[in-house]
Amino acid sequence: MFIYNVTTNVEKEIHDEWFDWMKNTHVHNVMKTGIFTDYKMLRLLNEEELNTGITYAVQYYCNTLDEMEFYLQNHAPTLRKESARFEGKYVAFRTFLQEV
Repeated sequence: MFIYNVTTNVEKEIHDEWFDWMKNTHVHNVMKTGIFTDYKMLRLLNEEELNTGITYAVQYYCNTLDEMEFYLQNHAPTLRKESARFEGKYVAFRTFLQEV
């Protein structure tokens, strides 16, 4: 099992709009690619709230590393463009994990 983890820190003033978009549009579009078998959206609880925003991790699960690579090359660039309206209001970083 492989996990594509996207951790995002969102500024508080756009949080509600961004969260709604993530839950109802973006994650749905990622799952529609057929690459991932499941996902979880998690909120980071142990961060210090120093007006740095709210942090989430979305974990997308797939069976092979080749599937993840296919997603990154063929779907990710287009799907990332969907977030353009939030540009400059969030910071995201991506990690790739393997269940051991």
